[in-house]
Amino acid sequence: MATVVPRVAPTLDMERKLAGKGHTLIIGFDEVGRGSLAGPVMVGAAALLVRDLDEWDVPSGVADSKMLTEVRRESLLKPLQNWTAAWAVGSASAPEIDEWGITYALGVASVRAINEIETLLTTGAHTPLGIGMDEARALGKRGIAPDWHGTIAALGGEERELTLGVVPDDPILPRRELRVAGILDGPNDYITPVVNSFDAPELLEPIAMTTKVKGDRHCATVATAAVISKVLRDHLIEGLAAVHPEWEAYGWSSNKGYGSAAHRKALTELGVTPYHRTTWHLV
Repeated sequence: MATVVPRVAPTLDMERKLAGKGHTLIIGFDEVGRGSLAGPVMVGAAALLVRDLDEWDVPSGVADSKMLTEVRRESLLKPLQNWTAAWAVGSASAPEIDEWGITYALGVASVRAINEIETLLTTGAHTPLGIGMDEARALGKRGIAPDWHGTIAALGGEERELTLGVVPDDPILPRRELRVAGILDGPNDYITPVVNSFDAPELLEPIAMTTKVKGDRHCATVATAAVISKVLRDHLIEGLAAVHPEWEAYGWSSNKGYGSAAHRKALTELGVTPYHRTTWHLV
């Protein structure tokens, strides 16, 4: 299957600009699952250390995830994860979306991802919500719970040599040096209003956010976050389809929870499952 060639290749121009403002960590963000009828919404985060600025290079093949085939996204997953200093995919469950609304839920999922990255880089450990790729694969095989709102994350590249869960003598990034800037795809910053809210975890350090329309086409960290989050959410929804054959009519293995004709037909005939966003106009 041929890969769609992007018209615009992402760069690191915006990341370098932010690095010049005194930040030590730059994180690109993109969401997946905003318009889905079922399953969690997730926000990917891809982080680079400014001290490695001279070594920064746009990873080969990275592009807006929507412009890549599924096969190409899968092939890019591990190289893109390794390209980062750390990456995370935060989530908010369907019940949380119903309670808070989608915009606030996206903000909470983002802050969960930020908290995970800050904690991994400064301590080498996961937060209480965090799991690594091995645990995520096992979780996908048994199926996430309707209220699952965890964060999948890991260190990337050479930083992976650090044993997770063991506090290092010399952290990758000392907390006192943590100064974070973020780039969010789209016109609206839904992250800043949620920081320090009751529902989001407390960050080790605040984050200075910038938005970029079509950031997934222009910024390499945002494009990387988009691919990682898309692939991992797809895996979780495919896992749900596999462990719930009684819900085959919803077509989750192919539509990933979005509102395809088959999905809406099944909703009309069978009603909702515990994974559906019941406050939404589903049919």
